[in-house]
Amino acid sequence: MSRLSRRRSAAVQRGAVTAELAVGLPILLAVTAALTWLVAVAVGQVRAVDAARETARALARGEDPAAAIALGEAVAPDGVAITTAVSGQRIVVRASGRMEGPGGFLGSLPGARLEAEAVAVPEPTGAGP
Repeated sequence: MSRLSRRRSAAVQRGAVTAELAVGLPILLAVTAALTWLVAVAVGQVRAVDAARETARALARGEDPAAAIALGEAVAPDGVAITTAVSGQRIVVRASGRMEGPGGFLGSLPGARLEAEAVAVPEPTGAGP
């Protein structure tokens, strides 16, 4: 193989690597952004669960319903509403809402539905021993 043909071969290979990088890098960035979005949805779901739990515990302690809901809303992610219901000896709290999609070049990804439910039993309100 002559010196000239080796140079041409090396130049072609460099060009191929550049083309592969030009195609692969945007794909890698899109996958990274999508995975970051999935982590954000998971964190939002955990916060919705925490909001329902905090509200149910506050109601079980006998706190004012408005104050208990405000406590849950402070923990909940934006767009999540908290509802309460009493069913016999059970306090049921639901936190539900929608988390908007990431937007930008990932605007085609849909938003995520966040839902959580917590159940508590009212604590006894008598004097201790």
